[in-house]
Parts: sequence; C-alpha cells; structure tokens
Amino acid sequence: MTWEYRTVMVAAEWASLMGGKMDSSKLDQMMNEAGQDGWELVAAFDTNMAQGRTHSAVLIFKRPCDR
Repeated sequence: MTWEYRTVMVAAEWASLMGGKMDSSKLDQMMNEAGQDGWELVAAFDTNMAQGRTHSAVLIFKRPCDR
C-alpha cells in the first residue's frame, strides 16, 4: 500500500514570546474535517515552552494513495 502524508502546523492562540495555549475545540474541528477527507492522525507534537505554553503544534496525517 502506498501512503500520502500531510503535515499541518497549528499556531497557538495568543502566541507571544512567552507562547500561548491551544484552543482544543478549534483543534478538534480541524482534525475532524481532516478525518472526513480520509486523513488519519499518526503523530503530533508541540513546540513546548514552559508552564503549559507552546508556540505551535505539528500534526502529521496519512491516508492511502491511489497510485
């Protein structure tokens, strides 16, 4: 089976030099939309700062590719 991949960077809300927090409802909506298009989340990580703050999250999706 052949796969295609998609990498998405999601910026934190109120990001500043001190970072920000992720809006989980917006993140859920984005991931649900990707799932409806056949994308499966295979990895996720953030650019962790401190005290639960981050600049962004990186999401990696895959789906079968017709080749």
